[in-house]
Amino acid sequence: NETFYRIDTALRVPTVSVDDWTLRITGMVDAPRELTIDDLLAYEIVEADVTLACVSNEVGGDLVGNARWRGVRLADVLADAGVRPEADQLVGRAVDGFTTGSPLDVVLDGRSSLIAVGMNGEPLPRAHGFPARLVVPGLYGYVSATKWLSELELTTFDAFDAYWIPRGWAERAPIKTQSRIDVPTGRPSVRAGEQMVAGVAWAQTRGIAKVEVQVDDGPWETAQLAEAVSK
Repeated sequence: NETFYRIDTALRVPTVSVDDWTLRITGMVDAPRELTIDDLLAYEIVEADVTLACVSNEVGGDLVGNARWRGVRLADVLADAGVRPEADQLVGRAVDGFTTGSPLDVVLDGRSSLIAVGMNGEPLPRAHGFPARLVVPGLYGYVSATKWLSELELTTFDAFDAYWIPRGWAERAPIKTQSRIDVPTGRPSVRAGEQMVAGVAWAQTRGIAKVEVQVDDGPWETAQLAEAVSK
């Protein structure tokens, strides 16, 4: 958790007292609610291995990471509030006012969208959103990964622009299919002859069927795939 990347707009990491914290469910819902931490933890607790990635991550960059997240299904919490059919955006608000806006159909399509309270077997670290944050597989963090979560508002994309949208970023931000070579590392000198080439590829919620590698102008060669933990 100490080495997991962090991107946010907070100049100082918020300190939230779990005793005073609540999560409000507002907007286009039949039954607006305000949940305490005990209310939240009364839902079924689940775990999911989910990759988070920043849209600014370059090939070979470090703004991407895997974690085993522990929390409650976002769909369960929203179902109890009664989401109205005209809503198409889920806005996550942080305690410091930061907002993200996720496509509601994506959040509710069966992927492991969570209100997370734990990370890799530990309570959610303060720097990563304690006491609760959003985790939505397959969406870049700037439209989904609200830390220090305080409110979920059901609304429409026509009615509200989340923090990054007026700054020129796309409304709906699905994570693109990406791959990288990790071995050999960087640009080392290598001995003449046969070399092992290895790396990772990811296409969240879709999965990887095949990876091919080309050396110079040679033929594309099919790589051997390891077992995938998840899509």
